[in-house]
Amino acid sequence: MTRILLTNDDGIHSEGLQTLERTLREVGDVFVIAPAAEMSGASHSLTLSRPLRIRQIDKRHWTVDGTPTDCVTLALHKILNEDELPDVCVSGINHGGNLGDDATYSGTVAGALEATILGVPGIAISLVARDHFDFTEAARFALLAVRKIISEGLPEGTLLNVNVPQGEIKGVKVARQGIKNARPVITEHIDPRGKPYFWIGEQYFRSNAEDGTDYRAIEEGYISVTPLKSDMTDHGALPQIGSWNDVLTSELLPT
Repeated sequence: MTRILLTNDDGIHSEGLQTLERTLREVGDVFVIAPAAEMSGASHSLTLSRPLRIRQIDKRHWTVDGTPTDCVTLALHKILNEDELPDVCVSGINHGGNLGDDATYSGTVAGALEATILGVPGIAISLVARDHFDFTEAARFALLAVRKIISEGLPEGTLLNVNVPQGEIKGVKVARQGIKNARPVITEHIDPRGKPYFWIGEQYFRSNAEDGTDYRAIEEGYISVTPLKSDMTDHGALPQIGSWNDVLTSELLPT
C-alpha cells in the first residue's frame, strides 16, 4: 500500500491538515507528523539550539515542538520504521497562498523541500484565501497529484508547490514562480519597562502577474503548479559572474 507522510506549518490541529488526511486515506496509509504549534514563516529552518520533543498521539499521529523541517527530518530518521517510510510527502493544506517569493518564507514549502532533499517526493499545497476557508477542492487536487506522482514519479530533486484559488476552478496550469513588489509593515511599541519593541506585520505588495506565472494562474482561476528545486544556483548568471574569476583572483593573490 502507498504510504503518505503529512506535515504542515499551521500545526497539528489545522483544519487544512485534517481535511487533507481524510481525503488521502482513499489512496494510501497516512502518517501525520506536524508541529505542535503554528510555525508559519519558519522557512527551511532546522532547530539546532535546543532539544526537540516528540509526542505520539496514536499509531498514526505525532507532534514535534519544532519546525516543519524538524518534523520531516525526525519522521524519516527517527519516528517511522524502515518498513513505514513514505512514498510521498504532502505538506499543507496551508491557510493562505505561497505564491512567488513567499515560497522562500514558507514552512509549508520547506516541509516538502526537506522530504525531497531526503529522497522522498514532496508536494506543498496551499489555499489562496484570507477567510472562509474551504479546503475541499485543494484536498481533491492533492489526491490527484499524489496518484500522478505514485504512478509517474517526479524528476530527481524536484518538489511541487501547488496553490489553489478560492471559488470556481477553471483548470490547472504549470507555472513559473512570480515576483512580488513587497513593502513590510513594521509597527513600533513600548513594553511595560519602557523599552521599544518592533512587530513585523503583514506585507503590502503588488504582484507582477506576468503571463506564465503562478500569480497569473491564480488570478485567472486556475490551480498553479510550480516545480521547485533546492538548487538555488542562477545558472543563467554563471557565465557573467564566472568572468570575474581572473580579475578577482589577481586582486586576491597579487604577483
